[in-house]
Amino acid sequence: MVRTKNLFGFKPGIGLLICLAAFVLSGCSSSSSSRYQGRLPDPIYTMAQLSEQQYQWGGTPYILGGNSQRGVDCSGFVMRTFADRFDISLPRTTAAQAKEGVYIERGDLQTGDLVFFKTGRGPNGYHVGIYVKDDQFLHASTKGGVIYSSLNSTYWKKAYWQARRV
Repeated sequence: MVRTKNLFGFKPGIGLLICLAAFVLSGCSSSSSSRYQGRLPDPIYTMAQLSEQQYQWGGTPYILGGNSQRGVDCSGFVMRTFADRFDISLPRTTAAQAKEGVYIERGDLQTGDLVFFKTGRGPNGYHVGIYVKDDQFLHASTKGGVIYSSLNSTYWKKAYWQARRV
């Protein structure tokens, strides 16, 4: 009978099981920011919550510094939406919100990601909205109040700056 040397002192087959477990578990982690799931629930629930928020806030006028249904600005609307719908606290200003979470490539946008723009308007020249799906985002617009807009419109495509997943 030929005996093989057991490299780690385990019974036959145990080493194979350990290697298999290590291989399976290594697939559970990722350092890629595009795989970062953030704190939002699943996309369908998130989309339903964003739709309900738009229904309740639709037509609310844009007022710089506002964060109520009497008038709201972009960062106030984002802050209120995340607090009201997802129990997530975000900073009040667009500049501070732009530092939250992790950077996401435009091609990796998911429902609930924050989308930021350099518009040159307002106190810091930034604007923020919430990505919904199919290149649509929800935001407080200076002209239309709380509305959906397309990332592919000429204006927003040119002003697009970055996206963050919180």
